[in-house]
Amino acid sequence: MRILVVNPNTTQSMTQTIEAAAKAVASASTEIVAVTSSMGPVSIEGYYDEVFAIPGLLLEIARAEKGGAQAAVIACFDDTGLDAARALATIPVIGICEAAVATAAFIAQRFTVVTTMERSRLPLEHLVHRYGMGARAKVRAADIPVLSLEDPSSDALPRLRAQITAALHEDRAEAIVLGCAGMADLAAELSHEFGVPVIDGVSAAVKHAETLISLKLTTAKRGAYASPIEKPYLGLMEVFSPSHMAAG
Repeated sequence: MRILVVNPNTTQSMTQTIEAAAKAVASASTEIVAVTSSMGPVSIEGYYDEVFAIPGLLLEIARAEKGGAQAAVIACFDDTGLDAARALATIPVIGICEAAVATAAFIAQRFTVVTTMERSRLPLEHLVHRYGMGARAKVRAADIPVLSLEDPSSDALPRLRAQITAALHEDRAEAIVLGCAGMADLAAELSHEFGVPVIDGVSAAVKHAETLISLKLTTAKRGAYASPIEKPYLGLMEVFSPSHMAAG
């Protein structure tokens, strides 16, 4: 199996963290191809950043499918560009938020997603509701910038731990979902520390991708995820016209 894992922000060091988490759970026969978007913001923190991360993400997914990838994982907890990517691609495309909350639902009745910035909390609440988990999940923000997760001198980890503690006591959470791909390397440590399941979306998405490949399932191409209608795209967006994305 070959699975693309794409970091839709442009920070290479975060891709390395994501790649390590993906490879740690992948089957021996699975090839993980981890890539960093070639354009867009260095981190995705809110709706504005998300919009400008989508073009680079779509380019990487189109390129990977042509190169033989059998599934793609979008390694941002906002599930950045997920619907557009599914319309573009035939291979399964997995968002790490959807994968993480689905996985949590198998093992806990109540769980809490702990994310980074407050501006990301409401978008993630909307996703949790979209995925049918609104009655079972809370979303908390630790008020930490995404890139501070890579800075050992920051207070990111104490803030994250404080929100997990609050989730266990105040939300009565039975499991924790880490709401940022940059937290992918922390799941095992935090699970041991707090004595509850801690789910990393990157790892969950890779295993869901492997399952879909094994079942020989592809993205439905009628209705919502039908292939884009051919039409001209103008200006800077010319390269994203459906015919161009399909051809090259």
